[in-house]
Amino acid sequence: MIVGVPRESYPGERRIALVPGVIPSLAKLGLEVVIEAGAGAEAGYLDAQYADKGAKVLPTRADVFGTADIILQVLSHGANDRTGQSDMTLLRRGQILIGFLRPLGDVRTLQEIAATGAMSFAVELIPRITRAQSMDALSAMANIAGYKAVIVAADKLPRIFPMMTTAAGTITPSRVLIIGAGVAGLQAIATARRLGAVVSAYDLRPVVKEQVQSLGARFVELPLEVADAQDAGGYAKAQDEAFYKRQRELLGKVIAESDVVITTAVVPGKKSPVLVTKEMVAAMAPGSVIVDLAAERGGNCELTRPEETVVEHGVTIVGMINLASTVPYHASQVYAKNLANFLAPLVKDGKLQLKMEDEIVRSTLITQDGEIVNQRVREFYNLPALAPAH
Repeated sequence: MIVGVPRESYPGERRIALVPGVIPSLAKLGLEVVIEAGAGAEAGYLDAQYADKGAKVLPTRADVFGTADIILQVLSHGANDRTGQSDMTLLRRGQILIGFLRPLGDVRTLQEIAATGAMSFAVELIPRITRAQSMDALSAMANIAGYKAVIVAADKLPRIFPMMTTAAGTITPSRVLIIGAGVAGLQAIATARRLGAVVSAYDLRPVVKEQVQSLGARFVELPLEVADAQDAGGYAKAQDEAFYKRQRELLGKVIAESDVVITTAVVPGKKSPVLVTKEMVAAMAPGSVIVDLAAERGGNCELTRPEETVVEHGVTIVGMINLASTVPYHASQVYAKNLANFLAPLVKDGKLQLKMEDEIVRSTLITQDGEIVNQRVREFYNLPALAPAH
């Protein structure tokens, strides 16, 4: 079987789905690799490096799709809402597509993928189980985004992060608040601490308190009743509006005392909850910075504008999306390893071996034989149950 890696077509996307270092592990599975010319250049990986590892460099995107049995992408149609649709004419029946598909975003994009007859896998639905940790691309990218969010905040802030003792007196450290202590939030805490800031973190899941404290941050505890804070997969669950209203009232004071606020609260398939209101922004000191990692889904801050950086009430609000793409060398490296680890149990002696009883396969397989076959996705969109296969 041949694995094909086209250049990413989403505007500004600098990552690539496969790096040269991973090619030998795919070769051991009996897989050959073809890559579109120049596909890795923006991430720092040159055609010659791929060729040295045994990949064949093809001149055009159509050549890659036409040659490959398995297509690996970072942002496939669905996650790529700008140019992803143009790949639908290149996909063919029985071809395998693996990448971010945003399966809980818009059912029409999934129907378009299904209509090609391709078998598609969405990496964002990899279950959070021990066996799948090395394949968890969502966590890998969140980790990088959490790191970069702090670097962006430090760049925008007119203060410095660490305490400094100088001949002209002592400079006090900046105060950073992280809202949401998932993968991105925990990496943001660690990065802000390494830069010398005084860090606090809030999460509605009391279970993460120990992790926050182990990184040297203060855990902000609000007197709120949380009946059901996380789902079986370990993700935070959406709460009702009354809960968010009370949470905003209590968080307001902590936010007003912070120089930097980084928000990371995303609920899969839903609009991001508003945690920082315009009144809270107005109460922050001039020059303060908010980096909203939930910008793509509307944002945790009421004044966030996706893909823009704006100044409101003297506060800089960063609505950057796709932050992992701004660190393309290492983002591509970890993503490629995620995909190689995902492929390893699916391929034996160069042939695909799908075991539907495997939880990882069942969770990630989205389309097959012209249908959306993923049970969770069908339930999410209220699609009728599929007739059982005979």
